[in-house]
Amino acid sequence: MATPDQKSPNVLLQNLCCRILGRSEADVAQQFQFAVRVIGSNFAPTVERDEFLVAEKIKKELIRQRREADAALFSELHRKLHSQFFVASDPTVKTDRLWHDKYTLRKSMIPSFITMDQSRKVLLIGKSINFLHQVCHDQTPTTKMIAVTKSAESPCDAADIFTDLENAFQGKIDAAYFETSKYLLDVLNKKYSLLEHMQAMRRYLLLGQGDFIRHLMDLLKPELVRPATTLYQHNLTGILETAVRATNAQFDSPEILRRLDVRLLEVSPGDTGWDVFSLDYHVDGPIATVFTRECMGHYLRVFNFLWRAKRMEYILTDIRKGHMCNAKLLRNMPEFSGVLHQCHILASEMVHFIHQMQYYITFEVLECSWDELWNRVQQAQDLDHIIAAHETFLDTITSRCLLDSNSRVLLNQLRAVFDQILELQNAQDAMYRAALEELQRRLQFEERKKQREVEGQWGVTAAEEEEENRRIREFQDSIPKMCSQLRILTHFYQGVVQQFLVLLMTSSDESLRFLSFRLDFNEHYKAREPRLRVSLGSRGRRSSHT
Repeated sequence: MATPDQKSPNVLLQNLCCRILGRSEADVAQQFQFAVRVIGSNFAPTVERDEFLVAEKIKKELIRQRREADAALFSELHRKLHSQFFVASDPTVKTDRLWHDKYTLRKSMIPSFITMDQSRKVLLIGKSINFLHQVCHDQTPTTKMIAVTKSAESPCDAADIFTDLENAFQGKIDAAYFETSKYLLDVLNKKYSLLEHMQAMRRYLLLGQGDFIRHLMDLLKPELVRPATTLYQHNLTGILETAVRATNAQFDSPEILRRLDVRLLEVSPGDTGWDVFSLDYHVDGPIATVFTRECMGHYLRVFNFLWRAKRMEYILTDIRKGHMCNAKLLRNMPEFSGVLHQCHILASEMVHFIHQMQYYITFEVLECSWDELWNRVQQAQDLDHIIAAHETFLDTITSRCLLDSNSRVLLNQLRAVFDQILELQNAQDAMYRAALEELQRRLQFEERKKQREVEGQWGVTAAEEEEENRRIREFQDSIPKMCSQLRILTHFYQGVVQQFLVLLMTSSDESLRFLSFRLDFNEHYKAREPRLRVSLGSRGRRSSHT
């Protein structure tokens, strides 16, 4: 008599079924053959969860009946049968990582008659159905998702398989793959609004909703100029809600607005609110499979970069406004016109730089990358295609916004340009404050003179006139210092921009090299720096040779 080790697993399992059920082999043969077909079929992952639950119940029942030997034999046979399938499952993986980590291909177990593409589709079929059941909580029967499963058992299909095995097998896998993938994408788009959430990321975390972002900055300015340690998140959340209600963001879905939130980054010594403020977008459930924690980290980095660049544009707008208003107020102080002129020239240079950077970021990086992502998402055949397209999109904008490891030097140089803009803002505010205080004192002096003359008194005494002239001379003596400060600031700013342009010219990215030409459209920096006199064509040829 053959020992259990010498018998095949199917024979041992059938004998065990007969013993458990207390029925003859003839009675259980049909059900047993059907069970073997299910467990060994291409759709095995779709029943895996139920299979394990049933197996555990069988083992517990055998132990309850004090049949420990049968329970051990059943457990060993179940393990052997499961390990023979080429899709491996990790039971320790939680549902939030089901799609990414739970199921993998055992390449060494793939039968020779199944290609790698077919095995990948088999894996996706099982992943899709398990994802629908366990993550989307969709209890639609598999037979309704995959119309092909009903016809797969018909005699006509069996005849097809025998006459044209390869084509029929491929056809069954393709049909099941397309049906399950399409059903899953429909559920994600219609029930969980995947595409709407993707567009919300674009509008809020990538600053696509222009009116909302501008109004939010206006409302946040009094808060964010304070030290970061004095900020309270609930105050900022209230401001965020006010900005939503006052702009077109109010027309977004409540489900999207519910997920929009404020986040404060880790505070470093000397940080202001501008340095730690960030918008956040909460994701959970099935959409978290696309917007993973790693992806949201990328969005946070890009948001911080875009927010800082937008803040520079905001600051320069305020600088230009202040210049226009104060130029009219200070017309009666001709000695201050030189300071105003230098401020205007330097601010104009900075405005040109920031506008060109914003154009590059908005249109050449974000809009082009978004258009490519949207086209790929619309053409996606399965969830893996959407995930891959989304990750490519994030990698592209991260790289082209100078946030990858290869662009650290460029990013540091760009931040140095931003720092010079902040320096101009602080310097100009101090100069205007001093000039307006001086103007106020002169007006008050003239007003007192007129008032005394009306009253029939002397307009001013000799001592008062001497004091007034002394103060005016002190202010006039401070003007050369202001001009000198602006010249130093201009020198540093132009030096930083010049180095930034050199780095752009040596970049392997053609769009960055074109950006250098737009930033130096009148060749001002090119005349000062020999390294900028290399033409784009020769630079491209040199790069190709190296």
